Amino acid sequence: MTRLSAGDPAPDFTLPTDDGATVSLADSRGRKTIVYFYPAAMTAGCTKQACDFTDSLSSLQAHGYDVLGISPDSPAKLAKFRERDGLTITLLSDADRSVLNAYGAFGEKKLYGKAVEGVLRSTFVVDEDGKIALAQYNVKATGHVAKLRRDLGID
Repeated sequence: MTRLSAGDPAPDFTLPTDDGATVSLADSRGRKTIVYFYPAAMTAGCTKQACDFTDSLSSLQAHGYDVLGISPDSPAKLAKFRERDGLTITLLSDADRSVLNAYGAFGEKKLYGKAVEGVLRSTFVVDEDGKIALAQYNVKATGHVAKLRRDLGID
């Protein structure tokens, strides 16, 4: 599994949203974009992280950042997730895991001490030119957005 680092070109993608539209990373050129990968909608940790991003969205946008959350969930499940938790961030479905793999956000991880294949909770900041400005792998769901804000000099 190849991991991305600052300065690498961000792999481009076009993915479906929870409402049937599509979003391409290329559409964000000229703006900074936070792309974060999470294992599964409507689970405790992923809900906490998505709600934290939603709560910080207006502040992040005021500092020039868009936020895209990506999981292998179907658009229908993402729509339920958005509705249930009042999420305002953009949720994208990567059902075939091609984008997860391109970002090195899918692979072996430990789950309750056992090695399993799955989504590695990861966050990337893509700059205005489409390059990785920050790559963080195996982040914690709780407290991650606050830490990211500090890392970006927003707090």
